[in-house]
Order: sequence, then structure tokens, then C-alpha cells
Amino acid sequence: MKKILLLSDTHSFIDDQILKFVKQADEVWHAGDIGDLSVTDTIKKLKPLRAVFGNIDGTEARLEFPLDNKFSLENVAVWMTHIGGYPNRYNIRVKEEITKNPPKIFISGHSHILKVQFDKKLNLLHLNPGAAGNHGFHVVRTMLRFDLDKGEIKNLEIIELAKRG
Repeated sequence: MKKILLLSDTHSFIDDQILKFVKQADEVWHAGDIGDLSVTDTIKKLKPLRAVFGNIDGTEARLEFPLDNKFSLENVAVWMTHIGGYPNRYNIRVKEEITKNPPKIFISGHSHILKVQFDKKLNLLHLNPGAAGNHGFHVVRTMLRFDLDKGEIKNLEIIELAKRG
């Protein structure tokens, strides 16, 4: 079993509230718009990190992290990308491939809107953790955490952090 912390849209911001949850996870996944790489460097010092770059990320982030991160953990196929859309509104860039070969979990960020939605047509779980950073229109900073265990997604929780400063 692996305990996962999923966050996105930090926009160069990381604080003790985020780090408290990082320390409780086995792995941290960042769905893009990292901002300054000090955010991911800080996380990597504490836990293994899987990430993708987002539309605000510069050359350094694009050299370190992919546009799409596809992997399997605990027999769960995952596809993480920053701008991916959601069920019935997938981004044109991913739509054909996700329809032909859907993962069990499809993760995107970008919207700053927390969304957990099951796609009945593709039999996948779409996750968008909202925004953990202070930049954007969101009021409450959010993240998700869950367990992966032998092909199953368990104990999914929404984490609400302090209102953005």
C-alpha cells in the first residue's frame, strides 16, 4: 500500500501546512504549475516525487519534468498532465489516447478547481486537486490524498488548507 499526496498549482508557494501532509505521504504527485523549482526541491528532500510541468513553468521545470507522466503503482495505471480536462470535456490533445487506452486514474491541474469525478464511459477516476498555492482566483487552498492498494484506490480525502494569503 502507498499513501499518496496529490497537489497542483503551487505557483512557487510552499509552506509548513503543505509540508505537514508531505511528511505523512509515501509519495507526492504534483500536477503542474510548480513555479519556482524550490517547491519541488523541498518536497524531494522529504519524499519521492512524481510531477509534470504546467503552462506557467519555465525551461528548468520543462527539462526536469514531462508534459505527461504515465506510470503504474500498486497495479493502478495513472496518467498525470497539467491541462487534461475532465470527463466529457477532455482536452483535444489527450482525448483520442485516453479513449483508446484509459488509465485507472487521470489527473490534471490547471483549473484551480478541486474535482473528483468518475468517468463511467471510460471506467476511470478523474482527479484535480485544486490549487495548493496562493496565486489564482480560488479562495481555499486544496490538495487530495489517498491510498493505492493492490489495484484499488482507497481512503480518498480532500485536504483544505488555510485560505490563500
